[in-house]
Amino acid sequence: MPSTVVHAGFALLLAAGLLGAYYDRRALAVLLVVLVLPEADSFLGPIMPGAHRTVGHNFVFPAVAALALYVDTRVRERSWLRDRLSPRWIAVAWVALCVHAFAHVAIDWTHLDGVNAFWPLRDRFFQLDGKAVYSTADGFVQTFVDVRVDPESGSRTVDAGAGGTSESVHVNNPVQPRDPDVDVEEPVDRRFPIANSGWRLYLIGLGLFALVARRFQGDGVADDA
Repeated sequence: MPSTVVHAGFALLLAAGLLGAYYDRRALAVLLVVLVLPEADSFLGPIMPGAHRTVGHNFVFPAVAALALYVDTRVRERSWLRDRLSPRWIAVAWVALCVHAFAHVAIDWTHLDGVNAFWPLRDRFFQLDGKAVYSTADGFVQTFVDVRVDPESGSRTVDAGAGGTSESVHVNNPVQPRDPDVDVEEPVDRRFPIANSGWRLYLIGLGLFALVARRFQGDGVADDA
């Protein structure tokens, strides 16, 4: 699975691009804490089947948080958060939501069994997998979303990478390195991945490059820090 280091590499890119003048060590520290929080669902595995890639890996919680943040800071006449936080930390909160959704959950969406995207509203894993190509023979072809029409009934079915549920899906992790429902006599091998492929190592390096590049550009700390 993509390691926390890989997620951090992408998070650094988002921070460099979105934080603007609020980019500094304090903001980065907050973003990195938010980044690793989803992995806490690994520790729920022993008491909740399929907890990993479910409790902390869905798009429902960040969507609700984003809606609440938008209503409080943009819609309400008097914002509860703005009365207590400076504009810096409101901006950091928005970037933190982006980091959680795009630098962690979305990346895991593309790997192994994907994520339980709509939990707790719906218990179903989804994986983003497929290809999109333009062929001179076949035209545009994509397999990310499979649409099939029954020739007899005319009914249409759409498959966007749906898989099993939290009861049937187990994603190996250092806390539970193998499916607890499968009896294996071999010794437990707990692996803590760093970079399992070239593109992941590249993403780590690119994130570090962005970190160093922003450092050379200056801290850019806003006046209201």
